[in-house]
Amino acid sequence: MGNTANTVNPGSTVTADDTTAGAAAPASAVHRARIALIGTGGRSEMYIRAIYGKHADTAELVGLSDVNPGRVEYYRKLIQELGGAQPVRSFEPGQLTAFIQDNAIERVVVTTPDYTHADYIVEGLEAGADVVVEKPLTINADGCRRITDAVARTGRNVVVTFNYRYSPRNSALKEIIQSGVIGKVTSIDFSWVLDTVHGADYFRRWHREKENSGGLLIHKASHHFDLVNWWINDVPERVYASGGLKFYGDKNAAERGLGARPERGTQDTGTDAVKDPFVLDLREDDKLRELYYENERFDGYRRDQDVFTSGITIEDNLALVVDYQGGPILSYSLNAHSPWEGYRVAVNGTEGRAELEVVERAAVLNNTDKNTVVDPSATPVEEEDAVRRNGERLIVQRHWEAAYEVPIVNGEGGHGGGDELLLSDLFNGPGEDPLDRPSGYLDGLRSVSVGIAGNESLASGLPVRTADLGLGADLRRTPVTRAQ
Repeated sequence: MGNTANTVNPGSTVTADDTTAGAAAPASAVHRARIALIGTGGRSEMYIRAIYGKHADTAELVGLSDVNPGRVEYYRKLIQELGGAQPVRSFEPGQLTAFIQDNAIERVVVTTPDYTHADYIVEGLEAGADVVVEKPLTINADGCRRITDAVARTGRNVVVTFNYRYSPRNSALKEIIQSGVIGKVTSIDFSWVLDTVHGADYFRRWHREKENSGGLLIHKASHHFDLVNWWINDVPERVYASGGLKFYGDKNAAERGLGARPERGTQDTGTDAVKDPFVLDLREDDKLRELYYENERFDGYRRDQDVFTSGITIEDNLALVVDYQGGPILSYSLNAHSPWEGYRVAVNGTEGRAELEVVERAAVLNNTDKNTVVDPSATPVEEEDAVRRNGERLIVQRHWEAAYEVPIVNGEGGHGGGDELLLSDLFNGPGEDPLDRPSGYLDGLRSVSVGIAGNESLASGLPVRTADLGLGADLRRTPVTRAQ
């Protein structure tokens, strides 16, 4: 196997060479890893439920931390509801090193905003813990250099949670490519569309400022670039990008004559007011109200900024061409204001072509309903229309042969059951995986290298080589292996 990271179950000696961990220890010898979680926004809930649910026998949550004490208290209450026998301790983010060392913490789970990832990863490693971090690994070249230096210096491990690898449909495409049925890969066409519920949400939160998120090329598309890197087992070498803010923001609103806009969605507008589909009222969702709106007094963070106000510095339409070390070319596009959500990917090879189409929400029809799901990939939805249907389809066609469909078997939970598989690898330890799904920090570097180079290309109008970014590590695979 290739780039597989150690898990939160600390079996053998941890190394920094991004190699494969062994299979999980026998049940009688399972150790409950001591975990500290920093960042109690929406993404932390998956880990908390796992620790107090299916993986309670292999993990113990020792401490929670956030700049907002109200959000910490929200999850402490959830832990009680999940049957936590005793209150989980809290600590200030600035006390991370002391908390790790005073409480024998073995793993730090980082679910903070993207621009803070490098700081907490480096501090966690230097304090003596391994780190599990939500994608993206970090947002810029400086953060990459600091992380790679800390990994080399400390010998600790970093796991980046790329849950899309575990989605059955994406695994099925990996199997097709790896089998060699379409021959040597020559090019990939990849188009991802975010709808006017999910896509809009990135323009009302902290993500709207590129200095916080790196823009959608890093925050969102690092998932997509990792998929391509993993599907074809190759490394991006050169990136050319184009794009801009074409739909959201005050200038686009004025151009379309949308009129005056409120600064935020949660406000008293009167009972006769027409519901604006782009307005998010935090009071209409219990979790958003309790986690964010009721805790604004602590840090002033507004989760519901209007998507047509000023201050947005990220793009909503993007296109890239990426050259790979082994020869394939990637053509990628992202749109964040589509009427439906999903993606289409076509992989061309010397022996044929594989096509995957995924519809995660066929139409935004209930956008005035307070129960509208923000992310349909994580929480399946049923919105459909007379033409488009939710679901996925993988088609393979070899040269001079008829096309055939590859069956996809989904599991329970988010991302077609992929989240459960990811959590099992994290908390129980990965066994032998012929698809090489567990990911390490080098995978994280390779994925953000495309976005970092893409942002530089957007600024300069020129192609950018990933080797010139100075990320602190050689991203190349030696040798490059693909089905012939």
